[in-house]
Formats: sequence, structure tokens, C-alpha cells
Amino acid sequence: MSFLDGFLDTRPLRSSPAFRRLWVGTTLSGLGGQLTMVAVLYQVWELTGSPAAVGALGLVRAVPMVVFGLVGGSLADAVDRRRLVLLTTVGQLGVAVMLAVQAFTELRSYAVLLVLVAVQSVGGALGAPARRTFVPRLLPAEQVTAGVALSHVSFQFAMLGGPALGGLVIAHAGIGVCYLVDSITFLAALYGVRGLPAMRPVGLPARPGIRTVWEGWRFIATRPALGGAFLTDVFATVLAMPIALFPVVNAERFGGRPETLGLFFTAIAVGGVVAGAVSGRVARSGRPGVVMLVTAGVWGVGLAGFGLAPYLWLALGCLAVAGAADTFSVISRGSIVQLATPDSHRGRVSAVELIVGASGPDVGNFRAGLVGDVTSATFALVAGGVMCVAGVAGVAATNRSLRRFSPTADVAGEPEESGEPGEGLRTAV
Repeated sequence: MSFLDGFLDTRPLRSSPAFRRLWVGTTLSGLGGQLTMVAVLYQVWELTGSPAAVGALGLVRAVPMVVFGLVGGSLADAVDRRRLVLLTTVGQLGVAVMLAVQAFTELRSYAVLLVLVAVQSVGGALGAPARRTFVPRLLPAEQVTAGVALSHVSFQFAMLGGPALGGLVIAHAGIGVCYLVDSITFLAALYGVRGLPAMRPVGLPARPGIRTVWEGWRFIATRPALGGAFLTDVFATVLAMPIALFPVVNAERFGGRPETLGLFFTAIAVGGVVAGAVSGRVARSGRPGVVMLVTAGVWGVGLAGFGLAPYLWLALGCLAVAGAADTFSVISRGSIVQLATPDSHRGRVSAVELIVGASGPDVGNFRAGLVGDVTSATFALVAGGVMCVAGVAGVAATNRSLRRFSPTADVAGEPEESGEPGEGLRTAV
């Protein structure tokens, strides 16, 4: 093990060329996605001036994520996952081009923007469960947590540069240029996926349909560690997500400049990147459930502090702490989900992870926007952080399986061909 691996475990990048290509493509595409996220937020605020309208973006993303995420999970356990991701990525590329078109033409409006955001959410939801199964298929079991960590660090690096760059591009070139850059970076995502081998599910393929989706939920219900991990993330996102309140906090306290809005996202990413730099320790942790619970609580504390911070440096510091905690929490949850689930069920379980991890923040932003509209941004942020800490503490006190989950003792094998969740699971030693 190299000195660097003691901090950021880079073995997957060195041992798997396919994972390395996927990681590079995802990183570049993630950078473009962050530009679009800032551009959409800024455009909605510019068109409406309403925190509730900004928060509604969360709802527009969340509904397709829930509905089509379940469909995508069912498909991921039935078809070639590589082909599914290729098709959905092409669709998202088309929507990115349309976002650029509306920004440069008379089509520019709040309604058009909501429709395009919803359509892009559909594409992401259909492909994301299959994409999440790539890591355990490309890497040996002992490198899965490191692969999850690298994937999250990739996202954090995109957040580090993307929002700040997006703010600068908006200020000097306009919103449409952000969408154009995102369109180009989708080509990198296609490059990363195109070089993968075929990824048909291991074992007896599932038949897409309601029954298959229900079997995925039943499997989770038989695994308290999985259910506890998802519930912890629900508390952290639905109750404490702050992004919908960024524009109003920026306007009320820090002058409303787009550069400052970008810095809020960058601060979270700085904390995430710093945490990612020492994620090798987390990847080798014998108790990822404990790590997830503690850091989810720290996330809530950091966001409550952001709600109270009167100075920009203090606000950015609180967001950095929250970002670091989020990175450790997401890495730990990802390793629990992938290692506790056999490949035959990974698409459906990953769909649930997608719904919780992706639509949870969107619902949380909707909640934050509504509460901020009725009360104030400060109250919405502080109350959300406190409720998050209380919810996570409840999970920690009642879920022994999550606290004691061990990657070396709780790795799931393949179920028998009966297809029933949980049958024939073997423990990997």
C-alpha cells in the first residue's frame, strides 16, 4: 500500500482501466452538470425572485426521480446495464442542448425551464441505478469501498470547480454558455461508458414490472442495515437540505452577486475534497454504519451553523464542515448498499438508493423553500439542522444492525435462482 493510499485509496484507478475511463468521463460530465445546476438556480431566481419558485425545482426533479428511478432499477436487473446507461446519457445530452437553445431564444421562461429540468431528471433516473452497479462489477470486493470513495471524490471535485466557474461564466458570458459546456461534457460521459464490457445482471435476470420493483423493496425490508442507512439519509436530506435557500441568503446577507452564490457550492465541495483526501481511512473502516451515523449528525450541525452565520467566512466554513461530513456519510452508505446486496438485486436496491439520495435533497429543497418563504431562511436552516440531528440520533439508538455492519462479515452473495430476496445468501470471509 502506498502512502497516498493511506489517505485517498487509488488502487481502483491503477488496477482497472475500465474503471479509470469511467471515472474520467464521469468527472468531466459532473463538472458540466454543476455549471447547469448553478445556471438553472440563477435563471429561476432571475425570472421569479421567489424562494418558493427556486424550491419548486426540487419537486420537479424529485417526482420523476421517484417514478422513473424505480423503473430504471427494474430495467437494470433485466437488461444490459451498459446499453441502458448509453441510451439515457444520449437523451440527457439532447436535453442539455435544448436548455442552451431556450437560454438564447424567446423560449426562455420559467415554465419551459421546469419542463426541461423534469425531462432531464427522467433520463438521469432511468440510467442511474444501472450506473451505480458498475463499481462492484469492475472491481474486486476489497476495492469496492475505495471505488465508491473515488466516485464521490469525483463528484466533490466537480462541485469544487463547477459552481464557482458557473458563477463566473454567468457573470461574463451568460447562462446559455453554461448549458453549452454541459452539452459538451456529456460526450465525455459517453466515452467513459462506451468502453465498458457488457453488463448483464449475474444470475437469473429479473422481469421488468411492478412485482420486480416490489421484490427490491422486500429485500431491503429484510436487511435492517440497508433500511437504517436509507432512513439516515432521508433525515439528512429531506430535513436539512440548504440549496434552495442559497439565493435568498446570498441576497439578504452578502450582496446577491453570482460569484458569491457559486462560492456556497464551492465551500461544500472544499470540505468534501478534504474529506476525500483522507477517505482511505474510511474505506478501511470496520464499522461504516457508525461512520455514517456520526457524520450525518455533523452535517446537520454544520447547516444549522450556516443558518446563523453573519459573516461570509463563517458561512463558508460551516458549509465546508457540512461538505466533509457529507462525503464520509455518502461513502459509508455506498459501501453498505453495494456490499450488502447481491448483483441480481443491485439494480433495484440502487434505485432505492437513487430515490433517497437524489430525490431526498430535491424534496428537502422544496421543504426549505416553503419554510423560508413562510418564516425566514435562518429559521428554515436552523430548524432543519436540529431535526436532522434528532432523527439520526433516533436511528443510531434503535438500529443495532447498522451500527455493527462490517464489510468483512456482511458481504452478500448471490441468491438462488428462485429469485426470492434473501434466499441462498452466503457470507464472504
